[in-house]
Amino acid sequence: MSAWRRAAVPALEGVAADGASVTLPEQGGPSALERVLSRGRLRATLFMLGPAFVASIAYVDPGNFATNVQGGAQYGYLLLWVVLLANLVAMLIQYLSAKLGIATDRNLPQMIRVHAPRAVTWGMWIQAEIMAMSTDIAEFLGASIGLNLLFHVPLLPAGVITGVIAFAILELQARGLRRFELAITALLGIIFLGFLYETLRIGPSASGSLHGLLPGLHGTGSVYIAVGIVGATVMPHVIYLHSALTQGRMACRDDGERARVIRFERLDVIIALGLAGIVNMAMLAVAAKLFHTPALSGLSTIQQAHAEFGHLVGGTAALAFAVALLASGASSSSVGTFAGQVVMAGFINFRIPLMLRRALTMIPAIIVIALGVDPTRALVLSQVVLSFGIPLALIPLVVMTGRRSVMGVHVNRPITSIAAWACAIAITVMNVFLIYQQLFM
Repeated sequence: MSAWRRAAVPALEGVAADGASVTLPEQGGPSALERVLSRGRLRATLFMLGPAFVASIAYVDPGNFATNVQGGAQYGYLLLWVVLLANLVAMLIQYLSAKLGIATDRNLPQMIRVHAPRAVTWGMWIQAEIMAMSTDIAEFLGASIGLNLLFHVPLLPAGVITGVIAFAILELQARGLRRFELAITALLGIIFLGFLYETLRIGPSASGSLHGLLPGLHGTGSVYIAVGIVGATVMPHVIYLHSALTQGRMACRDDGERARVIRFERLDVIIALGLAGIVNMAMLAVAAKLFHTPALSGLSTIQQAHAEFGHLVGGTAALAFAVALLASGASSSSVGTFAGQVVMAGFINFRIPLMLRRALTMIPAIIVIALGVDPTRALVLSQVVLSFGIPLALIPLVVMTGRRSVMGVHVNRPITSIAAWACAIAITVMNVFLIYQQLFM
């Protein structure tokens, strides 16, 4: 480890995302990266893929279903450009987070703990836990709705079953992170195939979709949905998580090897977030084609959308929608729990058993279900709340990756820092405008 890295994080030497020791590269013989590369280009590439697929599941969680369906029903293809832009921003953000973990062998919360005052660190932890709680409510509600639509299970028992499913997925993580990555990737594949079928079956308008890629808004309601789409797409908890997924994953001997691993992770981000972006755009375009009519533009719940899929297209389309929703909720809920563990360990150096965290974070979602709150309304509101946490995660990330004392030769290029700061400022401005709109307009 170079001198600048030893100086930057002396208290955290050898600590991985889950508190285990990082495996350092061997001093003699081929390095870990060289052994992977010796398998051949294709096998090496497949082996290196994974962290971004885990992060990307948060970009197709049930909150995306709610905001994209409402956006398509109310405004047709108008907000398609917001979905595209949000996913491009997500690619940049997740790449920076992954690069931080590879370059420093530390995750973002750990780096904030090292460089920020104690009071700031605790405040960051508290807000990050609130963001994780908001996203967990959305994910739990989505999986519960999926079970209800598929098997007619009442929402409250469906919430308990969702918890059991999440426990099972998290158990894979305890048996090895690679198994967890593969399970989440498989669930992402189910979501992708579901909406690929919907798109091919329904055939959204090509001209309408192209027109929707031109930036524009219509009224204050579209601003609310646009901010919700950003909140559902760029997720604060996976900004923290991605750096933890890459830290220590591949032991590197020098900066040259780290640069090669960073290039692999850039490809990982492009593929995984590209798939998530396609799903989101297909989701909104399908909703625009089916529901943007005088009779259905007021469609406001996922259950209504499912019923209309069956009525307008057929039972298979409704089934594909429900299966994708269940896969989305179950997988993103597990990823959210894992992110919460990283946040707590990184910010305040305290850990609780992962299964205990899962049990505790189920409680707010179960309460929301038990109170009979409109699930779709709660989903959209949770995504708006999440959008307020994005700058609080993004700004420290941009600061850290822009410091040569932290990143060494892997410091951001000026154009990268400018683009990242522009994203942070734009999202912050959107949030301030939304507050003003809700309070004074």
